[in-house]
Amino acid sequence: MLLDTFGRQAVDLRVSLTDRCNLRCTYCMPEEGLQWLAKPELLTDEEIVRLVALAVRDLGVREVRFTGGEPLLRPGLVGIVAACAELAPRPELSLTTNGVGLARTATALKAAGLDRVNVSLDTLDPDTFHALTRRHRHQDVLDGLAAAEAAGLTPVKINTVLMRGTNDHEAADLLGWCLEHGYELRFIEQMPLDAQHGWDRSQMVTAEEILERLHTRFSLTPEPSGARGAAPAERWLVEGGPASVGVIASVTRPFCRACDRTRLTADGQIRNCLFATGETDLRTALRSGAADAELAELWRQAMWGKKAGAGIDDADFLQPERPMSAIGG
Repeated sequence: MLLDTFGRQAVDLRVSLTDRCNLRCTYCMPEEGLQWLAKPELLTDEEIVRLVALAVRDLGVREVRFTGGEPLLRPGLVGIVAACAELAPRPELSLTTNGVGLARTATALKAAGLDRVNVSLDTLDPDTFHALTRRHRHQDVLDGLAAAEAAGLTPVKINTVLMRGTNDHEAADLLGWCLEHGYELRFIEQMPLDAQHGWDRSQMVTAEEILERLHTRFSLTPEPSGARGAAPAERWLVEGGPASVGVIASVTRPFCRACDRTRLTADGQIRNCLFATGETDLRTALRSGAADAELAELWRQAMWGKKAGAGIDDADFLQPERPMSAIGG
């Protein structure tokens, strides 16, 4: 198992398939983009499947989520999903995407064995979408959401980041729209993971503010105590349920004590925390001929050293050098 010194077990693996993205969200990267990883630095499809198989078979991982960058830009994505769906025991397979290419891939991904998707959508307004992402792809995302629902990649979850003065007035509208379409909405506090290192806590829309905005239109009831488990989102029943809305408050209400995640970057590094400043290199060992047992031990050691918390509130907190697009969500 992937245990740490605080008794937590990592059963949820986040696999970044690429650091590339076809949007340029203001809270993630500059308009000109970033210096992408060179192809030889990336794990091959076969290497990814081998490491996922190792995690599932020998290390107790039960859930695998493919992330990026934008994972739909990975040419071998469908094949990777299909290979992972054949593993025993079979893990739950999900994908976090910006949705731009989902309309043309949803059916194939479902056939390959993908269970569900999380799609990023920060606004219902095309002009605001362009202001946030610097791209005119709003309708593509809406089409991708509809395609995911039609393909059975359910429940379709939507991830939303509110930016003060840009889209924070849309909180209640977004929830109403998601309820109408049967999507599950999750608001995420903006985190210090931007490539520009320009994150400003005072400008972040907090979980408390998000809930205040939702309460202006909806009656929200906290989900039953204990129902959250290791899930990052606190959830509220809307108008008594069964529909719900979640808030992932990584900054103001950290959930580190229940964290069950381990991360594999697109270039084969293990990260034991989203905000870790160090990594463990599996790629070099893998390409040097290491056996599965050796790779598993390196992974266990990486997780054993996990800190008690992300430490965002600590005076000596340092933002990771890698931005979110290079870490994977």
